[in-house]
Amino acid sequence: MSFYTSLNGLKNAQTDLGVISNNIANAESNGFKKSSVAFSDIVAGSAFVNPKLIMGIGASVEAINQNFAQGPVEQTGNALDIVVNGDGFFTTKSVISGDTLYTRNGAFEVDQNGYVTRGLDARLQAFPTDAAGNVTGNTLQAVQIPSTNTSGAQFAGLTVSNNGVITASYADGTNQAVGKVALATFLSPGGLRQEGSANWTATGLSGAAAYGEPDQGSLGSLLSGALERSNVDLSEEMVSLITAQRNFQANAKAIDTATQISQTIINLRS
Repeated sequence: MSFYTSLNGLKNAQTDLGVISNNIANAESNGFKKSSVAFSDIVAGSAFVNPKLIMGIGASVEAINQNFAQGPVEQTGNALDIVVNGDGFFTTKSVISGDTLYTRNGAFEVDQNGYVTRGLDARLQAFPTDAAGNVTGNTLQAVQIPSTNTSGAQFAGLTVSNNGVITASYADGTNQAVGKVALATFLSPGGLRQEGSANWTATGLSGAAAYGEPDQGSLGSLLSGALERSNVDLSEEMVSLITAQRNFQANAKAIDTATQISQTIINLRS
C-alpha cells in the first residue's frame, strides 16, 4: 500500500509544481491572477473499524484556488490602458464566438471600425450615455467611437474618467461621451473559469455577474494611463517551488525505501 500512497503523493506534488510553474511563467502577464493548490487527506476505514487503527492512504487535490488580490500598478501613459482600483472586472464580448469575457487586464485599443477592443475581437462593454456622460440605460453595449462628430470634425483622442465615462475628443475642440465602463462582480469569483489571456467566464460556481458603475458601492474607481500587473510574487513562488520539490523527493524516497524493504524480504525467502 505504501507504493500507491507515495505514488499518489508524487502526482500531487507534480500538480503543485505545475501550478507554481504556471504562476512563475505569468509573472509578467498583465492582469494575471496566481493560483494555489489545496490538498485533503484520504483515509480508509468503515464504521466497524477502530478509529485508533484507521490508516491514511494518501492525499488528493481538493481544489486549485485562484487569488484575485490586486496586482501592482504600472504607469504607461496610454489613455486606453485602464486599471480598476478595487473590486470589479471589465466586461468584453467576443465578436467571433459571442462569449462574454471578464478581465482585469485593461489594455484596450480602438480598432478600424471605432470599437474599443482588447485583443483581436473582444469589445469593451459599457452602459449607454448621453453626450454629457449621464447613463441612459442598463443594457450593456459595445463602445464605438464615431469617426466624426455632428459638425463633421475628425476624431482626435479618447479619455476615460475615474468614474468610467469614456469621452471622445474631436478636432474642433468639442467632447462627446460615448459610454460609461461597466464593472462586473461575482458572489464567488473563485468559481470563474480561466479562459487564457487574463480572461474569465462565469460558471454556476461563480454565480451570474452583477453590473455596476465604477467608484460606486464596493466597485473600484478607474485609473487611466496605467495597467495592473500580475499579482505573482516571485519570492513566494520560489519558496513554494522548493517546498513542492522537497515533497516530490520525499515521496520518491518513500517508494525507494518500500522497494528496498520488499527486496530484502524476497532475498530472505530465497
